Amino acid sequence: MRDHLKAFLNFLKLNRHVSPHTVRAYESDITQYLAWVASDKDRRMSQLTPADLDLTSVQSHLADLGKAGKARSSVARKLSALRTFVRYLRREDLIEHDPTARAVAPKRDHTLPTHLSEPEIARLIEMPSTTDPLGRRDRAILELFYASGLRLSELVGIDMEDLNLSGRMVRVMGKGSKERLLPFNQSALTALRAWINDRAAIVATVEQGRRQKAKGKTPQARKSSSPQADPLFVNYRGTRLTGRSVDRMLRRYVALCSTRLGISPHALRHSFATHLLQRGADLRAIQELLGHSRLSTTQRYTHVNAAQLIEVYRKSHPRATKSE
Repeated sequence: MRDHLKAFLNFLKLNRHVSPHTVRAYESDITQYLAWVASDKDRRMSQLTPADLDLTSVQSHLADLGKAGKARSSVARKLSALRTFVRYLRREDLIEHDPTARAVAPKRDHTLPTHLSEPEIARLIEMPSTTDPLGRRDRAILELFYASGLRLSELVGIDMEDLNLSGRMVRVMGKGSKERLLPFNQSALTALRAWINDRAAIVATVEQGRRQKAKGKTPQARKSSSPQADPLFVNYRGTRLTGRSVDRMLRRYVALCSTRLGISPHALRHSFATHLLQRGADLRAIQELLGHSRLSTTQRYTHVNAAQLIEVYRKSHPRATKSE
């Protein structure tokens, strides 16, 4: 089964063109199931064959996940990954039956996306110190995150050539390798220009050190050691920031300015969508900005509090009065 899983992951990369993050998620979810089956049958995972996959093992595995306190959305995602894997096995004539056909995914929890209020966002963006280069970098990251509603993977994937400073636009590569152009505001532009100056100095220093180390190497070795990309956000070594580094950075600033828990980079994206909607933006426009393939995904942001509902009602209904 290890070989079949490896072939399946390669199939996803080459034929489906899914993102590396999605491939890792598939690998994790399917490996977890295969490990459960191996443990249940008292065998090594390498000894499993497609015939060992059955409805009972799928249902039991999902039940154990539920008992372990996994979120319904996570359990449903894992079942979806298994179904995709099984479809691949059937397409390759490695399995005749579908062990996931009668497995039922749990109903997803209808939880509202975590988001920050406008004052909370303002405090968070002002947290990084602008007296040093990395502080100015962090300010630019937070500004752009909130200004354009980016996914974490989209933000760290931005290269210098993706920026149009004069037009205040940024090009990002979203899920399914879908490219889109997003606007950003004046405060993000100011922060980005400040960081780009710092970035140039950091990259120049790193490049100078790289040239010193490359002296005496063969031309081929010097070519192989040269960078192939020009990332917008880099660390002090001049290399692209990882999603994990940005996540740690954000949580550190949240801890300094707020007692809120569970605030991740995605919360800035949720805040972007929520605030646009609250200020009257069209849901279809928000869908395009977020890069959602389905409007139902964007509709999660249609939550408004009772006070807002009452205010909208009083302003909009022809027979509503201020005295109500």
